[in-house]
Amino acid sequence: MALDAQAATHVAHVLTESLPYIRRFSGKTIVIKYGGHAMENEELKSSFARDIVLMKLVGFNPVVVHGGGPQISNLLKRIGKESRFVDGMRVTDSETMDIVEMVLGGLVNKEIVNNINRQGGCAVGLTGKDGDLIHARKLTITRKSPDMEEPEIVDIGHVGEVASIDKSVVENLTRGHFVPVIAPIGVGPDGQSYNINADLVAGKVAEVLRAEKLMLLTDTTGVLDKDGKL
Repeated sequence: MALDAQAATHVAHVLTESLPYIRRFSGKTIVIKYGGHAMENEELKSSFARDIVLMKLVGFNPVVVHGGGPQISNLLKRIGKESRFVDGMRVTDSETMDIVEMVLGGLVNKEIVNNINRQGGCAVGLTGKDGDLIHARKLTITRKSPDMEEPEIVDIGHVGEVASIDKSVVENLTRGHFVPVIAPIGVGPDGQSYNINADLVAGKVAEVLRAEKLMLLTDTTGVLDKDGKL
């Protein structure tokens, strides 16, 4: 990987403080969930890409799983389509699913890949359809209130959860010195695309890869309770 002068200076500065961690995590897989809101600042985008390249240079195996909620909402707004959510999940009809695939698998994923490659890395963009990576099943949401005799089943469209992940796709890339960048789109048994929460995908990827660490890069202050408190 070739580094420009700015990236080389950044590497030298960080390395002096990072030797204990480099020894500990060399050869280990680190899964990084890159949140949609954290991708809106240009300086943070470049810093993130440099850090991913540095991790690869010192012997880590970084695997990036990204979101893109704000970017999806922005494009839906531009075409005059309202964003709707149920229990934090985006209601995803067929038209919205097309937008989700366009934004996550195209615009956002390729921008992250390009940023990493511009910093001297070798990133490869994937969705769950590539290499049959993410198998999904439809997510069902149920609601129960005191005045209801039976729980209500809420259909939120093409929203899924992870059924399984083919880890060989990612392992082949990391062994080949690539950085996988994964968009959270899964595919069902019938070939239908599903929009999956990026946190869930990152967690499952970390599990199947037996990752040493799962890092969540987001603008949320931490793990919050139902009242929004730490």
